[in-house]
Amino acid sequence: MRLILAVIVCKILRLIGKLVGKGSSLPGKYALRICPDVLSRVRLPAHIIAVTGSNGKTSTVEMIAAVLRAGGREVVYNAEGSNQIEGVTTLILTHCTLGGKMRGDVLLLESDERYARYSFRYFHPTHFVITNLYRDQLTRNGHPEWVYDAILPAIHPDTTLVLNADDPLVACFARGHAPDRVKWFGLERWSGDTEEPRGVYRDGALCPVCKRPMEYDFYHYAHIGAYRCPACGHRRPKPDFAVTELDLAAGRLVLDGDTPIQLSFRSIYNVYNILAAWSVSRLCGVEKDTAAGVINHYILKNGRMVQFTLGAHRGTLLTSKHENSVAYDTNLRYIREAGERCSVLVIVDAISRKYFTGETSWLWDIDFDQLACDTVERVYLAGTYVNDLALRFDYTAVPQERISLFADIGQAVEAIRGSGDEPLYVVTCFSDRDKLLGRVQVEKQEATKA
Repeated sequence: MRLILAVIVCKILRLIGKLVGKGSSLPGKYALRICPDVLSRVRLPAHIIAVTGSNGKTSTVEMIAAVLRAGGREVVYNAEGSNQIEGVTTLILTHCTLGGKMRGDVLLLESDERYARYSFRYFHPTHFVITNLYRDQLTRNGHPEWVYDAILPAIHPDTTLVLNADDPLVACFARGHAPDRVKWFGLERWSGDTEEPRGVYRDGALCPVCKRPMEYDFYHYAHIGAYRCPACGHRRPKPDFAVTELDLAAGRLVLDGDTPIQLSFRSIYNVYNILAAWSVSRLCGVEKDTAAGVINHYILKNGRMVQFTLGAHRGTLLTSKHENSVAYDTNLRYIREAGERCSVLVIVDAISRKYFTGETSWLWDIDFDQLACDTVERVYLAGTYVNDLALRFDYTAVPQERISLFADIGQAVEAIRGSGDEPLYVVTCFSDRDKLLGRVQVEKQEATKA
């Protein structure tokens, strides 16, 4: 009876939530109060896919859903991104019969890295994709190795792990796991690799296993690349699924040596999102041609990249994740490598959506020197924390005469509207994104990262 009551309450509250525009966690919260072990009582589909990591979760999940549906699967997934146990409970019970049988062939879950152990306490994924682990939201997540420890209890021996071979910390999840239940995806060497790390810190300097110095043959970005530890032998494994050719300038990659893909968004993040989605879809039996047909030129709908117009400017919003320097660095790299005459607006008006912190030390981890190039003509800094941004830019090579400061976002937008016609890139976070979009004419949306 408690199961039936939990399902009924969840469905009713979810319907009310949709009508009033509220989130998707509250119904699951009340359902768990009624029946705390409700997730152990429901009958789930044969395929349960989870995706977690510091970046890329939302974009990867959306792409997996599109590919699996093209392959004929009925997929249920948390498209709204409510990825903690309450949101997962809402999703599952909303799609259950009163008897507790979930509809659908595949349950696909974006899982918060900190709370995966709670979401998977009563059931476990058949496939668990782990995208990457970076320094991310210090207030919430501390150090990447702390996040690793938080994810570890969520891993069940029967689960097939789908791991980023190019991330030395993610590769540690395979330790002690049955080798036949570990599949790897990775990017082979390409022309954009470097022999030295980019950015202001080196998280790959020490081996995550033995803490001795680690060596790299090359870096893709940050600490992602071809690593090896001379002391303990921890090294990049050979990928089961790989991007074997990559030309970001041409917007083209090749999967597994024989499947060409055209990129709608030419970002290294997008490459890894595609690779993760390709890998798990192939493991679930989707044919190559079907998967490639969906991924080719794929434009995601989660709004991480938005194109707009502002006056005579053609604008591109690149949504970064505050308190996550790797997300910023990747978007700044995209702007620099676009190679076009442009201006850049950086907005920091709110920091954390959950913790209401004004801590801005993470700005010093971002490689803003990437904007010190001839193609970037103007840099506009805006928002409540404009003075923090200004101080950070004092320590870059960006010429001060190119920088303009606006504490008010509206004033910054109007100044840009009435000045010039060069392309405009805007870098900001989820919380501040709509403060821009409400003042411009939105054209279309694509995805960058998660």
